[in-house]
Amino acid sequence: MNTFVDQIKIEAHAGKGGDGMVAFRREKYVPNGGPAGGDGGHGGSIVLKVDEGLRTLMDFRYHRIFKAKNGGNGMNKQMTGPSAPDTVIAVPQGTTVRDLDTGQIIGDLVENGQELVIAQGGRGGRGNIHFASAKNPAPEIAENGEPGEDRYLELELKMLADVGLIGFPSVGKSTLLSVVTGAKPKIAAYEFTTLVPNLGMVMLPDGRDFAMADMPGLIEGASKGIGLGLKFLRHIERTRVLLHLVDMSSEDENQAIERYRQINQELANYDPELLKRPQIVVATKMDLPNAEKNLAVFQKQLATDKSLEKQPAIFPISAVTHQGVQKLMQLTADLLDQTPVFDSESHDEQLTPEYEAAGKKFQDAQEPDFTISKDDDGTWVLGGEKLLRMFDMTDLTHEQSQLRFARQMRQMGVDDALREKGIQDGDMVRIRKFVFEFIQ
Repeated sequence: MNTFVDQIKIEAHAGKGGDGMVAFRREKYVPNGGPAGGDGGHGGSIVLKVDEGLRTLMDFRYHRIFKAKNGGNGMNKQMTGPSAPDTVIAVPQGTTVRDLDTGQIIGDLVENGQELVIAQGGRGGRGNIHFASAKNPAPEIAENGEPGEDRYLELELKMLADVGLIGFPSVGKSTLLSVVTGAKPKIAAYEFTTLVPNLGMVMLPDGRDFAMADMPGLIEGASKGIGLGLKFLRHIERTRVLLHLVDMSSEDENQAIERYRQINQELANYDPELLKRPQIVVATKMDLPNAEKNLAVFQKQLATDKSLEKQPAIFPISAVTHQGVQKLMQLTADLLDQTPVFDSESHDEQLTPEYEAAGKKFQDAQEPDFTISKDDDGTWVLGGEKLLRMFDMTDLTHEQSQLRFARQMRQMGVDDALREKGIQDGDMVRIRKFVFEFIQ
């Protein structure tokens, strides 16, 4: 079974804040008691935290809905209710988090221990001690806890590797990785043997090391989703240096240059920035009969190729006989030393053109404080994020809280807007499941 999962959708539901309390001091020898209702505790947030021991998003395959606990209610004697603990979820390094409602990237988790709050818990409601005034020294007003955030997210894992092995299927990527690292990828004499990225560490005698990733094979049309292309391209985005493997054992002497150009074209189609990464062209399978002749032809053809801004170096190897492999690793390490660290966050923002229009629309079209519609039965329906949040935080069991909510709606302009819509005295108005009569 394929246990490598690199893209998953989840739901995150933060905890609601605890309700504030309406209470009064009634103690012996305390003649002027007064309000004593405490505040509610904060609801738990949902937090993603990087765990360097994880390599895939496999744990999310069977657990995709996460709910944090609610805060405790306020208590008598001005005691605040207990806050709920945050729910912390472990994710692998290289996880990008995208909001499915807006299409915006909200976080990129690349460092061990890095945390990201994906759903904020609601604050606790205030108790009646906060609403005492000279006009109302004994208020029967308290707030319910604020609802926690609900988020629908996509987690996408982009493997963190310094060096990426690219090339057509069966050019020897997995073989090279197995020779220079301790990784044990599947190796066979057929295309698409590698179905998921494999990662290994290269350790050099001079003490230098770097991470190398063997990517699924790329074919023409990969940038449009053909073959395993998108799975491959997603993980190559973060690499700093590319080793472009080209098979020299073909009967067709022009196959090498054709495939080399096809690979670069797919990189350009997916993201032109990928062609600016340093490349080393690795001529593979040099132990086979036609390799020397094909390499000579390929070198002449590559000299006139303009697919890259800078002419890449050609390095022949045979992973089977280990010919040239150690020198290639030394050359790769030298190139890494000259290549600056890649800014993955700014790059990820550039890689979402399909979401730009939706994101801009979301930002420009700010939701109004309230909305008004009418049911088929003639009932007026009030909505809007701000109004509904205010309603949810109103304790409807006390008349003074209801009157406070009515004043808040009037100040917001709800009454005037209803009159402009044509509401009549005695018409019914509904907010969620709460229905009341409109009185002029």
